[in-house]
Amino acid sequence: MNEMLPLIQNETLKIWKKKRFFVIVLILVVLIPVFTYAQLTVSRNNAEKFKDWRSQMIQQIADYQNTLASDRIPEEWKRYRRVAIQQLQYYLERDINPNAPNAVTFTRGFMNNAVTMFIPLMVLAIASDLVSGERSSGTIKMLLTRPVRRWKILFSKLVALTLYVSLIVVTTALLCYLISGLVFGYDGWTMPVFTGFQINGSEVDSTFVHAVPQWQFMIMQAGLVWFSAMTVAMLALMVSVLVRSTAASIVTMMAAVIAGSILANMSSSWETAKYVFSVNLQLTNYLDGTPPPIEGMSLVFSLAVLAVWAAAALVVSFGVFTKQDILN
Repeated sequence: MNEMLPLIQNETLKIWKKKRFFVIVLILVVLIPVFTYAQLTVSRNNAEKFKDWRSQMIQQIADYQNTLASDRIPEEWKRYRRVAIQQLQYYLERDINPNAPNAVTFTRGFMNNAVTMFIPLMVLAIASDLVSGERSSGTIKMLLTRPVRRWKILFSKLVALTLYVSLIVVTTALLCYLISGLVFGYDGWTMPVFTGFQINGSEVDSTFVHAVPQWQFMIMQAGLVWFSAMTVAMLALMVSVLVRSTAASIVTMMAAVIAGSILANMSSSWETAKYVFSVNLQLTNYLDGTPPPIEGMSLVFSLAVLAVWAAAALVVSFGVFTKQDILN
């Protein structure tokens, strides 16, 4: 323990001095107001078009029902529409507006949309060159000359990476809430949100549906976002160990995340794709009952797939780093 704490502190400071986290914060400060303004515009347009949220939801249900009669709509899209109709009717019957404009609802929507692409790319900015970057600069040779076991060095990098991934998730949610609250207000923590929808093909089983306050829903959502982000971080750490070039490491992981996001939208007929890590990153969809990209997937299944990918990445990372001739 006496050896580990200075190593973790050293790795944490090295990431901090690269100032990439400050760049991430700057990106968030620029983009969140843009999305807030877009949401405000949508809310104003809906207020002008509909008398209240119930009228808007009834119109949305009617629009979805009309698309089901079209032969031009792919069958997998119709499945999403059928599920969405049943969920909207469930909220309508209980007089609950699931999209009530407030800072908490905005933050919930932003985190849900950011989990597959935006947050993983921010994580890659930190994780992709933890080892390859030190190879490129030559500092890895100085680090390995110290009388410390190699696995401890890599473990300290992993701990520092975990701290920064957690910081990215918390900072994203906090900035979303603070910035959007200036427009929508800071209420909404106790608003009820329904969760527990079970999707069976195109049918929604509401047997286990229950209402939870929005603050509790946000905690569950943040935990799932963190789990997805940590899986990406561990894979990025593995690539950083395997690839000597920083640029190659970053490009490899960016390609994997972006390609996986595209695959998730095209994989409904390819059942084997459900074992790809990037197809399972959208864990937050299971909370509100959004149909998975491939039938048969569930929250437990996706958590297990991501856990296996993360564990395999750690095994490869530590196995290669402790035995590879890094000095040459």
